[in-house]
Amino acid sequence: MALRTIRLRPGADLAGFREAVRRLIHEGVPPEAVTWVAGEARSLFPEDAPPGEPAPALALPRAVAALASAVVMHREPERYGLLHRLIRRVADGERHLAEVASDPLVHRLNLMRKAVGRDLHKMHAFLRFRRAGSGEGTGEGGRERFAAWFEPEHHILVEAAPFFSARFPSFDWSILTPDGSAHWDGRSLSFGPPGWREDVPEQDAFEAGWTDYYSSTFNPARTNLAAMRAEMPKKYWHNMPETAAIPGLVREAGRRVGEMIARAPEAPAKRVPARALAAMAAQEPDSLEALNAVIRASEPLVPGATQAVLGEGPVGAAIAFVGEQPGDQEDLQGRPFVGPAGRLLAGALREAGIDRDRAYLTNAVKHFKFEARGKRRLHRSPTAGEVAHYRWWLDRELAFVAPRLVVALGATAVLALTGRQVPITRARGPAAFDGRPYRGFVTVHPSYLLRLPDEAREEAYAGFVDDLRRAASLAAELATASA
Repeated sequence: MALRTIRLRPGADLAGFREAVRRLIHEGVPPEAVTWVAGEARSLFPEDAPPGEPAPALALPRAVAALASAVVMHREPERYGLLHRLIRRVADGERHLAEVASDPLVHRLNLMRKAVGRDLHKMHAFLRFRRAGSGEGTGEGGRERFAAWFEPEHHILVEAAPFFSARFPSFDWSILTPDGSAHWDGRSLSFGPPGWREDVPEQDAFEAGWTDYYSSTFNPARTNLAAMRAEMPKKYWHNMPETAAIPGLVREAGRRVGEMIARAPEAPAKRVPARALAAMAAQEPDSLEALNAVIRASEPLVPGATQAVLGEGPVGAAIAFVGEQPGDQEDLQGRPFVGPAGRLLAGALREAGIDRDRAYLTNAVKHFKFEARGKRRLHRSPTAGEVAHYRWWLDRELAFVAPRLVVALGATAVLALTGRQVPITRARGPAAFDGRPYRGFVTVHPSYLLRLPDEAREEAYAGFVDDLRRAASLAAELATASA
């Protein structure tokens, strides 16, 4: 039996493995006659020459293809040989082999797949970006730059990177690992050679705020060290700034629980918007910057938000968009409309011919209101009283920006701009906001489109884009009339 040696690219070379195993199956080469070599590893035997023509196609059950896609990322050197054995048996007639969990080979491959899945979860959860560079931390075009160091157990960088480009699309970042690096420039992902831990800053100014947020959400009554170590293995701690606060939080847990038990139950403190409005009315900022300083320094009406999220766009913008309140991503990044709904809005604006950079975007409520569910922060709509609390700010903000047209995105924005609760289905389209120096336009909030089932979303999105086109046309008419 002639021995064969197949060399693949370092890491997870799924394309190379797929091409090679097709050829081996077609030629009837048994797994025990093949040595798989990855990267620069030395081989004791002559290697196969690179194939000239593509190998014949090989039809495999979907379960086998999915298993192979995951297992090639495992760091086990035998992974390609094990997969070759699996595919050989499937090609020989065991079409449902991947579903036989008791088979020793399938059992081993499933354990490897689970290990890769856990590694992906850890990377998504425990990777921390830090502002890159010692200066302003900005890259080409003024975009902020961040970098992160991570040491995955398996070859998962290429698989994991799209998660971060979807979650953090608004700034440039690099992820450095001992196996390779990933880079995002706001438009595309690219991959490069390995990096070094020393290339990532040890800390940045954001970490203090993040640590404070972690400390504020730490529940001393649920302290469980064994569960914490299992969920957050110690090997990742040096990359996570919040872990510096854990020893103190654990030491204080018993005392805090005792105080909680001893404290008499009391109803939640109720804020009185009228008093807050009177206090805010006493302040007279003379510019948008001064107003933003007031907003930035103000405590959220409902505790929990990381920071106030200010409006964004040029003073004098012809058109302004008012949403409901910041979401999870907006709260963390401190910018409006950068989460999933914001990305949908950005796409719709492009299709409608509206330049986002020349428009003004803000929210009726300036702080994120949410309900904690484990690690998730679920959006909660503001009450009418909370909208009234923030209305003074919104009025002053729009007075400084002075747009000709204000587009209300959703019912909360309409409430903030008119003081009335109006069904969007009745108010959709051009609107008169009584007593305002600008014209109005009402449409749905982009988050509404995200909640629709797939079959209804396409039509609703087309209607939303059509609304934006009508708003842009109205803004142009107003500009012509005032010229």
